[in-house]
Amino acid sequence: MHISLTDRLDDYVREKVATGLYNNASEVIREALRLKIAAEETDEIKLQKLRDAIDPALAQADRGECIPFDMDVILTELDQDMSTNA
Repeated sequence: MHISLTDRLDDYVREKVATGLYNNASEVIREALRLKIAAEETDEIKLQKLRDAIDPALAQADRGECIPFDMDVILTELDQDMSTNA
């Protein structure tokens, strides 16, 4: 497999190899991909937890079990709280 890198990425890979932490460019790329995969898996877990937390609220809303609110009132109260605590 051959890949093309931007000059910036190519320089980065060469710098990492030059530090001695990696034996070659392939090791740098493999480590970068492992980290990317781990980050994506973590993001997916966080997203699923968020969905799991939101689903009951959405079900309540679908059943009409909502508390009406006025966003203007909420923002005014927030402004007042921030002014008091500033």
